[in-house]
Amino acid sequence: MPTVLIVGASRGIGHALASQYLDEDWRVIATARRQADCDALKALGAHAHVLDVTDADAIAGLGWKLDGELLDAAFLVSGVYGPQHSGFPTQDEFDTVMHTNVLAAMRLLPLIAPTVAARRGKLAVLSSRMGSIGARTSNAGSLYRASKAALNSVLADTSIAFGGDGVTCVAFHPGWVRTDMGGPEATLSPADSARAMRATLAGLDASATPRFLNYDGTPIPW
Repeated sequence: MPTVLIVGASRGIGHALASQYLDEDWRVIATARRQADCDALKALGAHAHVLDVTDADAIAGLGWKLDGELLDAAFLVSGVYGPQHSGFPTQDEFDTVMHTNVLAAMRLLPLIAPTVAARRGKLAVLSSRMGSIGARTSNAGSLYRASKAALNSVLADTSIAFGGDGVTCVAFHPGWVRTDMGGPEATLSPADSARAMRATLAGLDASATPRFLNYDGTPIPW
């Protein structure tokens, strides 16, 4: 039975990923910030762990729980948008966005990648087209953009460190999705986005070169 880890599976895209992998008889290891959400994930059939991705001790604890696991795939979904404006961010705004979107990845990916390498599997992070420097035409949401560009950099470093061991690293733009972040006018449901990313990930050849892709597999400039 193949195994997938989904960090941030309490709702939205992460929850859709967990549900769909369970429906296809994968063993799902999932995390959520609250015990109640973990209980709900367990009721679906997942192995769930409480995790606040901004808590270094909690991340270390997850690393201990993953010891000995062999992962065919892993998704880092957790993230926040932060302020809507593109002006002067407060220290609290900066810290919240960067700790959640970047520092968490710097701590988590080196722990997760060896468990993926053991199966020569695939490691994906939920980035955003807004993090692309090569395709940028707007400065809206500048703090979020900066955090996703930095996340892409962390993923590229992870690929350098673990790509030679068989880890295929992918940064996904999930599309404009009807989540708390995307809003009700978005064009994709969480289930549609999750289904497309899963299909794209499954169809990728193994590679030591990191990729930045739209949910449907279309390449995005870094």
